[in-house]
Amino acid sequence: MKKYYVLLLMLFVLVSASAQEPAFEDGEWFKFRISYSGWWKAGEATMAVLNDTYKGKPVYHVKGKGVTTGMTKLFFGVEDYYETYIDKQSTLPYRFIRKIDEGGHTKDKVIDFDQQDRVATVNDKKHNEVTTYKTEPSIHDMVSSFYYLRNNIDAKNLKDGDETVINMFFDQENFKFKLRFLGREVLKTKFGKVNTLIFRPYVQAGRVFKEKESLTVWISDDQNKIPLQIKADLAVGSLKAEIEAYKGLKHPFYIIQD
Repeated sequence: MKKYYVLLLMLFVLVSASAQEPAFEDGEWFKFRISYSGWWKAGEATMAVLNDTYKGKPVYHVKGKGVTTGMTKLFFGVEDYYETYIDKQSTLPYRFIRKIDEGGHTKDKVIDFDQQDRVATVNDKKHNEVTTYKTEPSIHDMVSSFYYLRNNIDAKNLKDGDETVINMFFDQENFKFKLRFLGREVLKTKFGKVNTLIFRPYVQAGRVFKEKESLTVWISDDQNKIPLQIKADLAVGSLKAEIEAYKGLKHPFYIIQD
């Protein structure tokens, strides 16, 4: 259970959509239920999109939150907060905020991105340290990448085995995030049956995940590209996240009628 929050991190990252029209807008909100080993509710997560300004520029201000609940909270409390300010045109981030408390392991960081000069300035508030790092072109944080991919991958033309790679900066490191398209499937959700796209990200095998292909993600095959379900095989046990509620979708959400 100590690493359950990794599922939340990947949930922020793993989603894809049509390049023809923006997939989201101000007011969009998701809530997810996270369970351990398929039955025990371990926590919940929310994501919200707001209109805002950053240094005089119009941006989307995205807020994410993940917490443990019920009995899980009694023996391992998690309170994770994430925010990003992303440009409305490019969907690239200007600022990323990460404030977490995971069973006493805490971080409090603010990262400012200079996309033109390719620099990330990391303000580690916990240790009162400010450090700058060179970044790759068009760098993303883990939250901005979620929204960028929704707007920029043409799902209609995806073929089985297609891979998408983006530049990401996380925990003071640059890395390539790679996602492979597996195919399409009808998924049963609490709202009914939904046509979905299935993806598998490449993750680091070892202490948390059993192997580099331990995650599978189901995304609604429509203009919203809603993350509906994610499953993860961990080094110990497994995790599952399912969408529990939503509002403020930009496009219709289609349910298959029996």
